[in-house]
Amino acid sequence: MLSKSKIKLINSLKSVKFRRQHGLFVVEGTTNIIDFLEAGLEIVNLYATSTWMSSNNQKVSNVSVTIVDKKDLKKISFLKHAPDVVGIYRIPDQKPFEISQVTDIVLMLDDIRDPGNLGTIIRTADWFGIQNIICSNNSADAYNPKVVQASMGSLSRVSVYYMDLIPILKAKPEYLKVYAAVLDGESIIDIPKPQKAIILIGNEAHGISHELLELVDQKLTIPLVVGENGRYAESLNASIATAIICYEFRR
Repeated sequence: MLSKSKIKLINSLKSVKFRRQHGLFVVEGTTNIIDFLEAGLEIVNLYATSTWMSSNNQKVSNVSVTIVDKKDLKKISFLKHAPDVVGIYRIPDQKPFEISQVTDIVLMLDDIRDPGNLGTIIRTADWFGIQNIICSNNSADAYNPKVVQASMGSLSRVSVYYMDLIPILKAKPEYLKVYAAVLDGESIIDIPKPQKAIILIGNEAHGISHELLELVDQKLTIPLVVGENGRYAESLNASIATAIICYEFRR
């Protein structure tokens, strides 16, 4: 049975303030739990049903586990339907990001606020073998429970940094070009796509800030296909656009 103080602590981790204060975040569901364990992240405690443990005992043999029932899991789960396992992990220490040492594609996110979008972008980066994402300081927190859930374990393999983007772009090496996703750029189909690049994605509502646009090398857009009725969407969802752009750069 979970104590009231433990329940209060875990529930407080829904807030970025308390995640940073305690250095902890919540992971839910078998896939996410196992991915973070295999990535070597430190787990503080695991809360699981006896049924879940009987099926996964070997995978968590070296982990501190508290057996609880579904009623207790509902008290600490941030999901609509509580899973059979919830883990409390320690937020890992991170080495500083060095823009001068980039040898691959890097995603740069300007003020992505929606946790679901950020989680999906992290998962997309993982799929396309992109290991680094640089977020503006006002972007959603990578350890937000909704981000962790949407990333489906990919957060354990992709590094997410929070930095002031303008100094980063000003300090980048000459060979590293910046490609900005906008509505009025050149078709992504027609432009050359290098193996080393920064792909800049803007805020869901306002796009990329003018200050950052002044520092890009190439504006690109995903070509619009207008249906027979002549109507079309105003824009693409940020995470969907990111996936298409990543595909084109990796193709």
